[in-house]
Order: sequence, then C-alpha cells, then structure tokens
Amino acid sequence: MQTAPDEGMTDRQLLRYSRHILLDEIGIEGQQKILNARALVIGAGGLGSPVLMYLASAGVGHITVVDNDTVELTNLQRQIAHTQASIGQPKVASAAAAMSAINSEVRITALQLRAGAVPLGASLGAPLDASLDALVAQSDVVLDCCDNFATRHAINAACVKHGVPLVSGAAIRFDGQISVHDMRTEHAPCYACVFPVDLLANEVSCATMGVFAPLVGIIGSMQAAEALKLLAGVGSPLAGRMQMLDARAMEWTEIRTLRDPNCAVCG
Repeated sequence: MQTAPDEGMTDRQLLRYSRHILLDEIGIEGQQKILNARALVIGAGGLGSPVLMYLASAGVGHITVVDNDTVELTNLQRQIAHTQASIGQPKVASAAAAMSAINSEVRITALQLRAGAVPLGASLGAPLDASLDALVAQSDVVLDCCDNFATRHAINAACVKHGVPLVSGAAIRFDGQISVHDMRTEHAPCYACVFPVDLLANEVSCATMGVFAPLVGIIGSMQAAEALKLLAGVGSPLAGRMQMLDARAMEWTEIRTLRDPNCAVCG
C-alpha cells in the first residue's frame, strides 16, 4: 500500500479518516497527531465504553485501558462496549475486542488491575501507585472514567506531577458532569482544586443509586470529544470550566473554576 507523500498516512487511512481530514480545524496534520497519540483510559464501564469506542474509531494510535472488574448482566443496561457474550470476562478484554473490531490498526494495551489510589485525607507525601504513575507519564491525555473519589484523586495527582491533561467525567442517577484539568492552561484548576483531597465525600454508586442509561453515553462521548480536541490541538477545551447536565430536563449548567493557590496537590 502506498503512503501519502510527506504526510505519513496510507491511502486507506486517508479514506478512513477523511471526514476528520475534511474539517479545516483538524485536517491531515490534526489527524496525524491523533494517530501518533497515546491515551490512557481508567475505567471500561459506562463512561469508558463510549470513550473507548470513539477514541478507537478516531484512530488514536495507542490506547491503554485499565479496569479490574468483570462484565455482569447489570452492566449491559448502559455499558455499550460489552455484550451478553462478554458476561464473566474482564471488562478490559471485552472492551479491547470491541475496539479491535472497530479499528484493527489501533494498538491496545488492556490491563486488568485497579489503578492505585491514594486514600482520601492521605498525607501529601503519600506515594503514587507505581504502575499508575508510569502509565500517566507515558500518555498524552488521560481520561478518568472511574467511579470513586480515591482513584480520581490518585489519577489527578499523577497528571499534575507529569503535566498531562486530564478529562474527568461523572454520572449518577440523572446527573452528569464533565471538565478538563490541564496544568498547561494558566489559572485552570486541577481536580483537587474543585474537589479537595480532604473533603469528606459521600461515595455513591450506580449499584445503589441507579443511573439513566443514555446519560453515561452523553458524558462519555463528550469526554472523547475533549480528548480528541486536546490531541489534535483544536477548539477550546473545558479547562477551567465544568459543565453539569440535568438529564431530567436536559438542561446544562456551566460554572467557571479557578486554580486554588493553596491546593494540596497543585498549589
């Protein structure tokens, strides 16, 4: 197969990603950046499913997905990367198969493990999980699709340490939220600026509170969009802004967030 002169893409890739290339904001240069990029996705459940599908379909060169869970029947109400045939399989294996079916050119690293978490209220010097620290350091963008605050704070700490942009999403019941935490953007806060490490957070989960199935698709798709914008260098990311969705009325609310100079993580 011939390679397009000076662009590094094959004829097949030029055709496959033509709808991106036709966008003036992305073009061949932006798509090539996506093809060369490395994304780390923590969580292969409700949010992670659309994230992984869209990153793979868009051609992100290397996608690492981390999750320690297995597919259960209750997951199938919303976790679209998995099927009935996947029940009992590791979510990372099921998601990897789905991504490969969409785009066999994408390199996938599937890790069935729990991303190391610094407990809430832990001292500032608490060590990061070595594997999480290394994974973040190797990534161009990190997407937080997990469901607990301790892991979210560990991911954030690693992203702050290595200067890697973090796309954070959350969804429960009919309420969703999304933001980007990018220390490269002046005055933009890290996750801990908005949700302090020592804040006593009441953990809630889909298992006890429920979640509206399409909500995770909406938020996860937006996370993928923000990640692709960051990788291609287009548009205005949600750094310093948090968008919240009330899916009952399908109403969005946006709030501005600022970096906390006294933040225990980035201050």
